Amino acid sequence: MKFIIRLHAEITIKSKGVRKRYGKVLVNNLKSILRQQELPVTVKWCWDRIEITATDSVLPDQYASVEKQLIQVLHDVPGIAWFSQSFEQPLESLEAIADLTVATWGHSIANRSFAVRVNRKGEHDFSSQDVAKQVGSRLLAATPSARVNLKQPEVDVRLEIDGETVRVFGDKLAGLGGFPIPTQETVVSLLSGGFDSSVASFQLLRRGARTHFCFFNLGGAQHETGVRQTAHYLWQRYAASHPLKFVSIDFAPIVEEILEHVETGLMGVVLKRQMLRAAEIVADRLNVSALVTGEALGQVSSQTLSNLSVIDEATTKLVLRPLITMDKQEIINIAQQIGTADLARSMPEYCGVISVKPNVKAAKQAVLEAESTLDTSLIERQVLAANVVEVSSLGEQLASQVSAVETVDLVPQNAEVIDIRSADQQEAKPLDEQQVGAPVQHIPFFKLARRFAELDSQKTYLLYCEQGVMSQLQALYLQEQGYSNVAVLKVQLHS
Repeated sequence: MKFIIRLHAEITIKSKGVRKRYGKVLVNNLKSILRQQELPVTVKWCWDRIEITATDSVLPDQYASVEKQLIQVLHDVPGIAWFSQSFEQPLESLEAIADLTVATWGHSIANRSFAVRVNRKGEHDFSSQDVAKQVGSRLLAATPSARVNLKQPEVDVRLEIDGETVRVFGDKLAGLGGFPIPTQETVVSLLSGGFDSSVASFQLLRRGARTHFCFFNLGGAQHETGVRQTAHYLWQRYAASHPLKFVSIDFAPIVEEILEHVETGLMGVVLKRQMLRAAEIVADRLNVSALVTGEALGQVSSQTLSNLSVIDEATTKLVLRPLITMDKQEIINIAQQIGTADLARSMPEYCGVISVKPNVKAAKQAVLEAESTLDTSLIERQVLAANVVEVSSLGEQLASQVSAVETVDLVPQNAEVIDIRSADQQEAKPLDEQQVGAPVQHIPFFKLARRFAELDSQKTYLLYCEQGVMSQLQALYLQEQGYSNVAVLKVQLHS
């Protein structure tokens, strides 16, 4: 079993030295991640491609499992344009090439249009067109319901003849694109756990920047637990090849000071400036020259051009805003694609300085006068007291936290089940009273915190979601709010 990986196009147009460096970094990243996954494969750099090959220890009945794990990994590693499984054999004859292609593609083109694409390297006594004709004819004979369409086929059947080697490629699977981590410089992302900051962090990881996370805690342990889960998810899925740091700063004292001394219309701008000042100290200690935020132009009052200009003057660091021109729905769509949307929806909203009439064009002098009443040493003291941990360790810490949440596979008496999945998930795999032997309510996880207080406090409620992660997190949130009548239900549903 072999997979062929192609580098992102922006890498292939770079100079020979840069392309080689990026390719070697990507190879090392893949080796690191695949070693963590304990996959029995080898990774080889071949200039125009990277080859991943199963070792001899992989038995035929293990191929499907290894293939599935490999595909999951390759989808999410920055720097990969696309990848395909490659079925290879020595060059013998056109008939042998056709046999291999039919074995690979014959079952996939039924009732579909296809075109045969041949890439040939080296000297041969036949042309690429000869190969395409022979293979196309054999595919039509093997699959009569298929049809040829050279302009807009539903399936591209891709072959490569490289000297004395024949490769027939499987499905062309899209990679993440971007650059390998850490071919770009290191940044600090201001992570709140919401849609915007998680997508902004992902964008920098995808672009090849090692991205540390800085969290300003305004909501206590409940808020931090959710943000830690977001940071760990982003690292584990997209950046596990490199260590990242999670810096948590208690910002409640700074918010209290702003509430006490700053005019209401300027609170939002002053808070953002204080956050940038704190992040700058963090960046200096991590030897980082740029900060990342999830701000989008005009989304809230502090994100007008005028206010962003005033906010940026609080730091000497470059402030990167990858979402600056995006609409909220665009951001949510990306969060859905990268897997952070459910975490973002479940995140409690904490904004300690909501202005009744925020100033959309704060005057710099007014902001400076307001800040002159604040304790200039408070930020540094809070950063000095910050909790700094490796993101890789957050998984174990989160697991130990949720281990306190009881998990059951049978519903006890006087208990009800709350299905916290989205409506689409509920429709795909319904959960009803007959399956669990108890009443079932459907309350999406992002409404649960508000609705739980309305439920009968004398009953026990078992939360259900498909993977069990969100139900554990929600149960933990509710327990931290003082509810002891909540646990997690673990059952297997079938569509």
